[in-house]
Amino acid sequence: MGRFLSLGETWMNTHGRRPRRDFIAGMVWLAAGITLLGGMAWYLSMTLSEIAYGWIGELLIMATLIASRSLYAHVRDVYAALTLNNIEQAREKVSLIVGRNTDALEEPAITRAAIESLAENASDGVIAPLFWGLVAGLPGIAVYKLVNTADSMWGHRSERYEWFGKTAARLDDLVNLIPARLTGILFCVASLSVGRSRAAFRVMWRDASIHLSPNAGWPEAAMAGALGCRLGGPRTYQGQVTDGVWLGDGSADLDASDLRRSLQLYLIMLGLAVSLILVVALLGGHML
Repeated sequence: MGRFLSLGETWMNTHGRRPRRDFIAGMVWLAAGITLLGGMAWYLSMTLSEIAYGWIGELLIMATLIASRSLYAHVRDVYAALTLNNIEQAREKVSLIVGRNTDALEEPAITRAAIESLAENASDGVIAPLFWGLVAGLPGIAVYKLVNTADSMWGHRSERYEWFGKTAARLDDLVNLIPARLTGILFCVASLSVGRSRAAFRVMWRDASIHLSPNAGWPEAAMAGALGCRLGGPRTYQGQVTDGVWLGDGSADLDASDLRRSLQLYLIMLGLAVSLILVVALLGGHML
């Protein structure tokens, strides 16, 4: 997916010199990718459905497009570095999962960045693919991953991508509309384990809409409420300071113990999500 998207951007993007042309080119290349990948995934799904136990192969392919394990591993690496008081290594590890500048971050800012990335990517990398897999099977999850990858590569507010990546950014907002809110709800339910479910729901409902992103605020605000802390705030991108909003109540002076608690909530949330999928699958099979 990345190579396909990079190829189109290299061939067709004028880096803002011709905005209208860039907008149409980005839209056309993304549509071509959706058609090509969706068609391939549909053909593969139909082929596997005609083979005995082919559904197992389809599930295995779908599993490769869900980033639950790698997300946990990346955030755990940040936690491990912080527990060793190795700030330089923690900065390096957190830089792999966030887009902001990390060179000057101290432990509280590193911890907040890692928790925010964990919450947001729990939606983008785990719940959203699962959701679209339930809705449309292998074609659904494959097309979602292409759109999400295109947004990650092209969806930047910069001269180079402002117009070429606009379709990808807007479409990514659309396909994450339900999954982001579902992820937030799952984090709120998971926070029953620490007795903060009511606070998580309250903060999510109050603060999600003030986030710059129409979707990221839901899981991030739910996580802030579940941990009883503040997330967000100012951050630096490419040398430019951005006045990010604050989500949640309490202290923003976080440390490794807070990151450990967020990882625990993430695992509980995953358990809830898997349980929900099994219930839906069983009900669907019973109705059939």
